[in-house]
Amino acid sequence: MREPKKKADLEALRSAFMRVPHMPVAVARYLLDAGYTDLFQLSGRSAESLLAEIRKHDFLADAKTVLPALRLAIYFSENQSAPDKSLLNLHAWE
Repeated sequence: MREPKKKADLEALRSAFMRVPHMPVAVARYLLDAGYTDLFQLSGRSAESLLAEIRKHDFLADAKTVLPALRLAIYFSENQSAPDKSLLNLHAWE
């Protein structure tokens, strides 16, 4: 018997956060739920403070998976014009 397809989070997939390479859709959703709509809003913020705001809306957000993605998103928002390609993956921010 076939399992039903998961519904895609189209709003998160269409968000500005998905311009960040390797950004998990779930983290884009967390940022949208926390009230962020664009990458420039992340510039100058710390990943830990963003995680604290995310946890106000979704207390189950796992720091192990969310923090590297937030660090990557912050780096990308601050260096969009010339990012270091070696830092554009989640493993570089663990």
